[in-house]
Order: sequence, then C-alpha cells, then structure tokens
Amino acid sequence: MPEGEKLALVIPALREAANLHGLLTRICSALDRARLAWEVIVVDDDSRDGTEEIVGAIAHEERRVRLLVRCGERGLSGAILHGWRHTDATILGVMDADGQHPPESLPAMITAILKGNDLAVASRYARGGRRCWNSLRHLVSIFAMMAARPLQRERARVRDTMSGFFLIRRHCVENVCFQTTGFKLLLEILVRGRIGSVQEVTFAFGKRRAGRSKLSLRVAWDYWLLLARLYRVKYGLIRVVQQAHGD
Repeated sequence: MPEGEKLALVIPALREAANLHGLLTRICSALDRARLAWEVIVVDDDSRDGTEEIVGAIAHEERRVRLLVRCGERGLSGAILHGWRHTDATILGVMDADGQHPPESLPAMITAILKGNDLAVASRYARGGRRCWNSLRHLVSIFAMMAARPLQRERARVRDTMSGFFLIRRHCVENVCFQTTGFKLLLEILVRGRIGSVQEVTFAFGKRRAGRSKLSLRVAWDYWLLLARLYRVKYGLIRVVQQAHGD
C-alpha cells in the first residue's frame, strides 16, 4: 500500500436511494482490490428518500463509508466540492450514483494516478469505450465536447471532457475557486486546474439502474453558461496580457 496516499471518492446523490446499496457494495469491493487507503463519501442534497438510512446501515458495517447531507443547496459540482472539502485525502474522485459508471474501473484509474498522472478520466470516447445512447443524445454530446475543445491545454487534453467519473491529485485543485452550480466540473478543472499529465481509462457507459435522469434543459443551459465563462477567462486574459506586452 503506498505510504501516505489516500483516496476519497465522492458520490453526489439527489433522490438516488434505490441505486445506492448495490453501488456502494460494488465500490467497496473494487477499492479493496486496489490496495490503497480509501473512503467513500456520499453527499446527499437533502433527498429525504431513504438515502440517510441506506448509507447509515452500510456505514455501520463499513467505517470507510460516510454520509454528508447538504440542506438548501443544489448542484452536482457543488456537492462534489463539498465532499472534497471534508476529507484529508491526497487523491480526490467522483462517480455518479445512478449505476452508469462501473466501480470495477476504479483499480485501473487508481493505477494511472499512482504511476504519476495528475488526472485519470474514465472515458466513453477513448478507444474501446461504449455508450448506451440514442443517436440524438450522442450528437448532442459530440457537439458539446467539440465546443469545449479549444479551451483545453495540449498537455491536459482529453476526449471525454464531459465525463463525471474521474480521479485527481488534490494539489491540482487546491485553492482553486470552482463554480458550485452546474454539472460539468471536469471541464473547469481541465481549464483552471494545475494539471501536468492525464490518462484516459476506457469504460462502457451503462444504463441508469433506477430513478430518473437529472438531465434537463436547465442542465444544458448551465453547461453553455460555463463554456461562455471559461472562454472569457481563457481568451479574455490572453488579450489583456498581449495588450500589456504591446504597451
């Protein structure tokens, strides 16, 4: 086991009680195979759907699982950041609670980090990746990623900028003020984080096991607002610097 290393995997949950028991069981099994100190933090946005009871029962048997409840707050990115703030782990991670991200990919992602990469992304678009989507959703996803491509730096470029399943070294995001609203934290990390190297790990994106998708027009709108903000940050700063040097 690497000395001093610890992973904190955050599971944002909003009305996902029906998925959590089976998912957490698989996560714990996968992480035990990775031979790394770890904890799993479920961040519940006050769902009141039985999440507290389900996670509490699992945490009673497995002390490395715990629950944080946010009241009066919403937003996937905010839930992830909330979980990261409440751990001392050196490696931070996130995956969805709906069963579409396979926990069995975690050991390969951990290996990628321990080999020296700052960021490991579970990718639906790396060679061999699969997606259970209809044609319309696939086209929307491709268009959204193409719109984000100019924002990426060469040394930290990934195919799947919209992935919600990734691990990152804490020092790469420490003291960076990220947007707490919205659903695509990875894109902001790629643009604003201190990332030197990235590895994508192929996985098959599955179907939601239970409950309803959170994908909506509001989610899409938040994504385009984030894109606009990041374009202003990146290219606006470049113009300011160029003007200063020209003077």
